[in-house]
Amino acid sequence: MTDSKYFTTTKKGEIFELKAELNSDKKEKKKEAVKKVIASMTVGKDVSALFPDVVNCMQTDNLELKKLVYLYLMNYAKSQPDMAIMAVNTFVKDCEDPNPLIRALAVRTMGCIRVDKITEYLCEPLRKCLKDEDPYVRKTAAVCVAKLHDINAQLVEDQGFLDTLKDLISDSNPMVVANAVAALSEIAESHPSSNLLDLNPQSINKLLTALNECTEWGQIFILDCLADYAPKDDREAQSICERVTPRLSHANSAVVLSAVKVLMKFMEMLSKDLDYYSTLLKKLAPPLVTLLSAEPELQYVALRNINLIVQKRPEILKHEMKVFFVKYNDPIYVKLEKLDIMIRLASQANIAQVLAELKEYATEVDVDFVRKAVRAIGRCAIKVEQSAERCVSTLLDLIQTKVSYVVQEAVVVIKDIFRKYPNKYESVIATLCENLDSLDEPEARAAMTWIVGEYAERIDNADELLEGFLEGFHDESTQVQLQLLTAIVKLFLKKPTETQGLVQQVLSLATQDSDNPDLRDRGYIYWRLLSTDPVAAKEVVLAEKPLISEETDLIEPTLLDELICYIGTLASVYHKPPSAFVEGGRGVVLKSLPPRTASSESTESPETTPAGVPTGEQPDAIPAQGDLLGDLLNLDLGPPASGPPLPASSVQMAAVDLLGGGLDSLMGDEPEGIGGPNFAAPPAAAAPANVGAAMGSGLSDLFDLTSGVGTLSGSYVAPKAVWLPAMKAKGLEISGTFTRQVGSISMDLQLTNKALQVMTDFAIQFNRNSFGLAPAAPLQIHAPLSPNQTVEISLPLSTVGSVMKMEPLNNLQVAVKNNIDVFYFSTLYPLHILFVEDGKMDRQMFLATWKDIPSENEAQFQIRDCPLSADAASGRLQSSNIFTVARRNVEGQDMLYQSLKLTNGIWVLAELRVQPGNPSFTLSLKCRAPEVSRHVYQAYETILKN
Repeated sequence: MTDSKYFTTTKKGEIFELKAELNSDKKEKKKEAVKKVIASMTVGKDVSALFPDVVNCMQTDNLELKKLVYLYLMNYAKSQPDMAIMAVNTFVKDCEDPNPLIRALAVRTMGCIRVDKITEYLCEPLRKCLKDEDPYVRKTAAVCVAKLHDINAQLVEDQGFLDTLKDLISDSNPMVVANAVAALSEIAESHPSSNLLDLNPQSINKLLTALNECTEWGQIFILDCLADYAPKDDREAQSICERVTPRLSHANSAVVLSAVKVLMKFMEMLSKDLDYYSTLLKKLAPPLVTLLSAEPELQYVALRNINLIVQKRPEILKHEMKVFFVKYNDPIYVKLEKLDIMIRLASQANIAQVLAELKEYATEVDVDFVRKAVRAIGRCAIKVEQSAERCVSTLLDLIQTKVSYVVQEAVVVIKDIFRKYPNKYESVIATLCENLDSLDEPEARAAMTWIVGEYAERIDNADELLEGFLEGFHDESTQVQLQLLTAIVKLFLKKPTETQGLVQQVLSLATQDSDNPDLRDRGYIYWRLLSTDPVAAKEVVLAEKPLISEETDLIEPTLLDELICYIGTLASVYHKPPSAFVEGGRGVVLKSLPPRTASSESTESPETTPAGVPTGEQPDAIPAQGDLLGDLLNLDLGPPASGPPLPASSVQMAAVDLLGGGLDSLMGDEPEGIGGPNFAAPPAAAAPANVGAAMGSGLSDLFDLTSGVGTLSGSYVAPKAVWLPAMKAKGLEISGTFTRQVGSISMDLQLTNKALQVMTDFAIQFNRNSFGLAPAAPLQIHAPLSPNQTVEISLPLSTVGSVMKMEPLNNLQVAVKNNIDVFYFSTLYPLHILFVEDGKMDRQMFLATWKDIPSENEAQFQIRDCPLSADAASGRLQSSNIFTVARRNVEGQDMLYQSLKLTNGIWVLAELRVQPGNPSFTLSLKCRAPEVSRHVYQAYETILKN
């Protein structure tokens, strides 16, 4: 008979009977009684009254009975701590039992009894078990240390258990190694700052050796530990990858995903030119495909992880499109995930296959799936330009089915296609207008309203269509109301005579009859624009739209890198970092991919830093084309609005005082606005040669104007560096540098055509940047650029463009357009091009300002290997508009006190200490905007060393 009989009894007075049985002399009766006690405990009865009697049963050689008693102890020790101490002696005795199973059982149970009083008694037995001759006991003791650390961390550290645990990583038995790694990882999670897993090449080698021989869960612990290791170079990364690759063929999917995580992290350090890199890409595909033959729940987890992998490295699965085709019996959650990955893998090579599948899916019965399939067709059109026409005709076929939800989704995606390809597919508008009455969902109605407003001049009865929407204005959702308001204003600007009544009606509804603040605000803005300046209204409302990006739902790159580090965990299924769903934040450590090594950097990131700029901080990478479009430029790449280049010193102070603390904060007697955000730029023609003269009485003596103007030779110019390599720009190579000559900043460019076709129609635009740098004239290339031809251009720059603080501060993001495409790159400009010619401060003013700026704003730097005298250094710096205000000699050291001013009015004061015969200078900088100091130091270093 099975043990189920113990759960069927419901007798009264049972506790008394059990007590008698537990004290019986017969071993079998005693065992039966303990089984009954455990059964009662399992179904929720309180049998704690039997604690002393059960503990007495511990003194036995019978392993089964001992396990049952230990189970009871674990459950009731917390509620009966005083009585639990009775069991300590037995534990200590069992830890020295000749049977390793009993020794391990004792140490395991000790770790599970979470009672402080008992904990201190367990240290000695645990220490012995950690050094036990039997590996089974050692591996159990390793896990016990982690449990004990959770109860009393200080005790574990004082007793030296952590060091013993670290020693176990070098154990000869792979299972002991795996458990030691698991225990240390567990402890390290609760103490992120402690460097418990101090991994080095030797310990990594031991872990990799143990990896081949331990159980699947042991392998997972070791692989997760390897993923947190940072190899010292690409050779070590490759070596680890080679030894981890065999785990990809493991039967356990958790082992496979852990191995994928390690490889994805370390591939970051490998050069794409390596043969091994391409081999690794090929090896990663089959195990991921195999995961999709498991049961649906596992498939879903695999697909969520594959989704991240495809976003990071689409080349891994680019030839495996067919495995993501949906099967008829897939659950909906698997279908939707597969659909998402299909779009990510869609390319010109497989688009025909994908479209045929998607059209099939759009006739399914599952509404959610059909909607997603229709939307996927639109995403294909936006992603693969060559397929746009086929996608549009497919969508038109689907609209003809007249199925309500299909039509509504089709309208939404066609709106996006119009945004991506303006003036190409507008012939379908008539078909869309025929289905206007069937639209009842807010998103579809809003999309249709946008289409009618945007193309009002092509739709004869646009006013009637929008009037139809207006009848139930208050019943519409906010999304539709906002869209309707904008559409009617667009219509009015295109057909003012016919629609005056309609626009007045909608403005009245939006402002007077609505309680939605967004709608009211937009209504008032339009009303004021139309009543005060219809020309401006036209420029605002009918402005050219930026093209939408191909992938709007991509995970942001830094988050994606973090999630790649969590492949195979819950974070990779939620697509959220653990900090977003782990309460209390315990054990959440921010992870990131390792930085690229020098060898892979050369092939991965050819954007080089301008010479003379320290390579410590590279500009942020420019996202793929499309990601930047909304922000960087509205693709309005014609000539800029500003006129001819302005003398730098005349207008620079008009730029927004980005970092605060311009000249106005240095002096109390200055006319309000100079150097601040409210200062309006004077007309270019009226601008004096230097700002100092125009500052009015009381300020003219602040600057020693005769010596304060920079020398005509101009400041230091770095040699040209390649900013945009030909391989990234379809054959166009751009090299360049920045110069400042007599108050004018320019970008000296060298454009080389390495393609096989002629290049024409060049234009350039900058993203908003920290100091408002912008082209002051169009990019003038008068003749077409033939293959293998190089042309040099000097592009004048102004500093009156839009301002946005960049990271790093001197990062400049640039877009260049020609007849082939639009290309993006980023570069760092040396800050000395922004040092203006009137940057010499009066001595008294310098002294007062130095004292006035708080001492925490002072930064000190060392300039090494600079064998210049104080005079030579001063002369060289003056040519780049860094002026020596005063000079003195203290104990044989030359002290140069210097000032400079940036184009946005920020002053920087400097003290340069030069010891004759010593090639190291000490530079102290004070500024009200301390963010600038490091970049000013870099400028000093660049000027003095070149």
